[in-house]
Amino acid sequence: MAIISFEFQPRTRVAFGPEAFHQLGSLAVDLGFRRTLLAADRGIAAAGYVEQASKLLERAGIAVFWFAEFGENPNTAMVEAGRAFAAPLGIDSIIGLGGGSSLDCAKAINFLLSNGGEMRDYRGYGRAPRPMLPMIGIPTTAGTGSEAQSYALISDAQTREKLACGDPKAAFRAAILDPCLTVSQPAAVAAAAGYDAISHAVETFATTKRNALSEAFSREAWRLLAANFEPVLARPSDLEVRAGMQLGAYFAGLAIENSMLGATHACANPLTKHYGTPHGVAIATLLSHVVRWNAAVVGDRYRELAKDLPERLREMADAAGLPGKLSADGVPAADLPMLASEAAGQWTGQFNPRPFDAAGALEVYQCAY
Repeated sequence: MAIISFEFQPRTRVAFGPEAFHQLGSLAVDLGFRRTLLAADRGIAAAGYVEQASKLLERAGIAVFWFAEFGENPNTAMVEAGRAFAAPLGIDSIIGLGGGSSLDCAKAINFLLSNGGEMRDYRGYGRAPRPMLPMIGIPTTAGTGSEAQSYALISDAQTREKLACGDPKAAFRAAILDPCLTVSQPAAVAAAAGYDAISHAVETFATTKRNALSEAFSREAWRLLAANFEPVLARPSDLEVRAGMQLGAYFAGLAIENSMLGATHACANPLTKHYGTPHGVAIATLLSHVVRWNAAVVGDRYRELAKDLPERLREMADAAGLPGKLSADGVPAADLPMLASEAAGQWTGQFNPRPFDAAGALEVYQCAY
């Protein structure tokens, strides 16, 4: 086999299992938390999780300051508002509680609090010169795998372009994976977030940056997600399938951290930017088509996951009621060349196994139309 070099340094302590949330206070104490910023949106508060987290932390002697002024796709203005809120409070730590938006927002606020400047300064990797505050990530969805990654994905408030801002210091010091927290997510969120996690397993398994370590994470993520996605839609209160989805999403996040993503995500981002298409919906529309397009180069790898991977992916999307055509998403055919040009400039495209440019992106969009 070809020798592919890699470097791996575990950075995150993981507590997994039902009721793992109850360890929040002790984990925070172990990490030296005293005054913490809790980034969690109002939907998480409505589910009762902000109150529960605050009680657990306060019982451990930790002061909690809740920040909720951000949306599903946090942008640079929301992150700046979080920095302004936290700056006078003497914060020494941050907790992200919720879906990927909460976790990404927590990381992004940390960049600005600890290193100053604005989010554009941190686009890329390793651009935070000073230490960052310790963080705990607590996902309430099985989707982005952000709790396993050192990147924050934030939209530019002016251009709506996605900024990928990463640094080893932006990794969570601890992550709590409690399947009980995912039971409250709406069915549509479970479907879109779960399919996003599936796409992470599939794309990381075939990127040009893949290695022996990332492949192990990708395979296990696929095994868990493919086995539990349809059951979790049918039996949303089943903790066993919830746990399988959550752990699968975490392993897929670890795979991203070690092998990056590909053309599906490159093509999905312009759809969210221009039409507000939810990320998981855009991914579901595109993934099977990208896999077919890439199969000329990595068809054998895809067959390691499933005999007919595009068909299996389409079956799962159909089971979740997720669209398979851009026309169903309201995308005008005349916009495809513009979208293709933007997709070609997305950073994930450079890791796609088949060389990816505007012409390739246009082929994908046309196949998905």
